Amino acid sequence: MLRLGNPRRRINIGLIVMTFVLSIFAGRLVQLQGLDSKIYTAEAAKQRVHDETLAARRGSITDVNGHELALTLEAREIFVDPSEVGAAQRDRVATVLAKELGESKDRVAALLANPASRYQKVAVTDLSVAERIMSYELKGVGSKHRYRRDYPGGDLAGTLLGFVGDDGTGLAGLESTFNEVLAGRDGKQLVETGREGQRIPMTRSTLQAPVEGRNVRLTIDRDVQWAAQKAITEQVRATGARTGSAIVLDVQTGQVIAMANAPELDLKNWEKTPQEDWVNRSVTEVFEPGSTNKVITAAAALESGAVRPGTVFTVPDRIRCADQVLKDAHPHATERLTFSGVVATSSNVGTILAAQKIGDQKLHSMLQRFGFGTKPGSGLPGEEAGLLPDWKTWSGSQRCTVSYGQGVSVTALQTASVYQTIANGGVRVTPQIVAGTTAENGAFVPSAPGKRTRVISERTAKEVAAMLEAAVSEEGTGGLAAIDGYRVAGKTGTAMRYDTRCQGYCGYTATFVGFAPADKPRLVVLAVVQDPKKEGYYGGEIAAPVFKKVMTFALKSKKVPPTGTQPPPVRIRAGE
Repeated sequence: MLRLGNPRRRINIGLIVMTFVLSIFAGRLVQLQGLDSKIYTAEAAKQRVHDETLAARRGSITDVNGHELALTLEAREIFVDPSEVGAAQRDRVATVLAKELGESKDRVAALLANPASRYQKVAVTDLSVAERIMSYELKGVGSKHRYRRDYPGGDLAGTLLGFVGDDGTGLAGLESTFNEVLAGRDGKQLVETGREGQRIPMTRSTLQAPVEGRNVRLTIDRDVQWAAQKAITEQVRATGARTGSAIVLDVQTGQVIAMANAPELDLKNWEKTPQEDWVNRSVTEVFEPGSTNKVITAAAALESGAVRPGTVFTVPDRIRCADQVLKDAHPHATERLTFSGVVATSSNVGTILAAQKIGDQKLHSMLQRFGFGTKPGSGLPGEEAGLLPDWKTWSGSQRCTVSYGQGVSVTALQTASVYQTIANGGVRVTPQIVAGTTAENGAFVPSAPGKRTRVISERTAKEVAAMLEAAVSEEGTGGLAAIDGYRVAGKTGTAMRYDTRCQGYCGYTATFVGFAPADKPRLVVLAVVQDPKKEGYYGGEIAAPVFKKVMTFALKSKKVPPTGTQPPPVRIRAGE
């Protein structure tokens, strides 16, 4: 007979099996939701919660009147997710992005041809361009909030301002020097994203708010900077010169009103500019100053008491110094010049004769007091100290040539500072480029005034100034620097130029530097042109016209009126 199974036993066995299985599920559930819940919650958060940097807005660099020379604009970063762009859509996406962004289609296509990547940056662009791109609704194309550095003036004060890299960090110029002040501090927030990478609404939380960068206000006047840059650039082009610089200083404060170089750096296309043109030549390029240095010899001679402005020298057109025969710029018969006449006519021989009355050590000491051999102290990046050899090491001929500016080297800013000292009654003020910065609360914090140092006596300064005013007269070498209605004091300089390319002296440095009004000085202007090839090479021919243009504009821009006085008579030659 067939026996039927016990249904009660089957049910009990089934219940036991089900209970065992369910207990396993329950235990696993307890483990997941109880014991290990924090671990799995953290792992899930890693997949959907991401840190996102909140970029800080970089501070602005402005001129002395608050006009922005460097500022930060709202922008958008356009990116692609190659894994979301199908092979059939890549050509269309590449075409659209290349057209709207001005990029190479091949470059965009190369970014899209990497489907293993989830993120590829294409470019940073303006808001309007980003909006147009997003209106195409291209799958895999997105945009992020970014900032973009802009320079409204293009190349205006380009080498002075410098530039920033793609990450917003200052790489050159004042952008680099004041990077910590300008940069601010980035913030951070958490965002949650879905499986496709889209953001989940209402899930952001800010961990740290960004702190905006602070502004830097310069002593530069935008209008005077433009005029100086225009004048030096035009002269460099007209003379076929290698480079040039023009500087404008405030006599009383030492503040730099303009600092222009040619060629200048176009900040909107700095990546395409050779690195040698990134530097600020006004403070980095050293050269032998030539006859502009004679004012220091004059000051040393007057301070020593060995010479007075009316002291007469018998001056031939050449003189032997050790193994060298040194000459004046132009041949002439032996003449009797006053010391004022020696400076006004820029006689090398007469200057050597005056230097011999004071000795090497005193001349070297005066060069040091005027700042030769040390950095001017402006704080500008790349600032050079020039070269001032110890007087004990001077060669036989160098003992003569140093007196008229050969055998020592300086920068344009150092030379301008010498004339600021003379114009300021013998008191040197450390050149200053930064007027101040803004604090985190937005209040303006002015920079400390430049250090003031007495270099020569007020009497000596006035006597040298009178000589320099005579140098701009019809009998002097700087007649082309004269400005109608104003009394101008200044000095030409022409020096042979040492060039590493030719491993010796080749070409010339043409300089003119002076101040106005001569009897109540307000502004110093320096113009230097390196290695002119056309139109001559003398400072009175090449650099003096630049001085005149820049000084005329600056005087009008700063509303400096003529003094209405007449210059005192200066005796140039004995017997006059």
